[in-house]
Amino acid sequence: MDADGDRAVVARQIGREPRAFRRVAVRCPFGRPAVTEQSPYDPAGEPFPTTYYVTCRWLVAAISRIEAAGGVERWTQALADDGELAASRAAGDDEQRAIRTDLAAGETGKDGGASLGLGIGGAGRTGSLKCLHAHAAFALARPGYELGEQILAEVTPLWPDHCCTDGG
Repeated sequence: MDADGDRAVVARQIGREPRAFRRVAVRCPFGRPAVTEQSPYDPAGEPFPTTYYVTCRWLVAAISRIEAAGGVERWTQALADDGELAASRAAGDDEQRAIRTDLAAGETGKDGGASLGLGIGGAGRTGSLKCLHAHAAFALARPGYELGEQILAEVTPLWPDHCCTDGG
C-alpha cells in the first residue's frame, strides 16, 4: 500500500486525520497499519511528542484495558522497584530523543526544539509513565525495549484472529 493509502487506513482506524503521520512502522499480521511513526512537528510546527503511535484498534483497546485496571500506576511502581526495568526505560527515552532529533532534521517547530528532549510518549526526564500505548508502540517499532515488551506481554493474544480494521 502506498503512503496515501496507509494514511487513509490510519484515519479510519483512529477516527480522524493523523496530525503528523510519516509512515507505517509496524503492520499487523493482516498487512494493515498497527503502529505509525510521526514527525516531531505537525505541518503547522506544533510539537507531536509521540514518535510511535498505536493505530490498530485491537491493540488500542487491549492496552486501554490495562491502563483502566491501574496499569500506569502499576508499571510506574515496577520501574521504581526494578533497576533493570528502569534502565530499559532510560535507554528507551534516550533512543526516543535521538530518533526525534534525527527526524526533525534541524527543524525546531513552535517550541524552539524543547519537545525534542522528551522521552517516550512525551515524558520528561523524571516521573511516572504517561501512556502505556506509547511504550507498547515503541517496543513494537524498536524491538528490544524491555519495558514495552513486558507491557505487550499482558496483551493476550497480541493480535486478533481477524482484521479489526476492515474484517479482512
